[in-house]
Amino acid sequence: MPDTEALPYPHEIWREICAQHGNRSDALIEILHAVQAECGYLSDDALKGVAHAVNISRAEIYGVVTFYHDFRREPVSEHCIKLCRAEACQAVGSEELAQHAEARLYGHTSIRLEAVYCLGNCALGPAALVDGELKARLTPAAFDAAVNALEAKA
Repeated sequence: MPDTEALPYPHEIWREICAQHGNRSDALIEILHAVQAECGYLSDDALKGVAHAVNISRAEIYGVVTFYHDFRREPVSEHCIKLCRAEACQAVGSEELAQHAEARLYGHTSIRLEAVYCLGNCALGPAALVDGELKARLTPAAFDAAVNALEAKA
């Protein structure tokens, strides 16, 4: 097992998480999910620490993190809107809604807009998850109302 005691990383929750998984490289994805769940994102220091702890190269870790879109490399915004861009939602106006959403949130730092490709609510499109809550049959006005509600929480 690698000596992780000598590494000077400021956020070392990865050390405990790796140990819980036996510092096994075959548990890399579970480890990365756990670190992200604990910290909100995967910092360079955490990735270096995990690579050292499970004895794999940083290149391998970065390959995994960049391949899977659920991994975040930067701190997340306070709020998240996941807008469906799949074919069923496109057929009922999600492309126009996406253009409106991008313009509405341009420069916004507390609300992150993410494209997703199917929320499993195809009959309710255009659809989005606003901080995990499903919003169906969204119009630009309904989108703006959802954004205003998020802004009011701040």
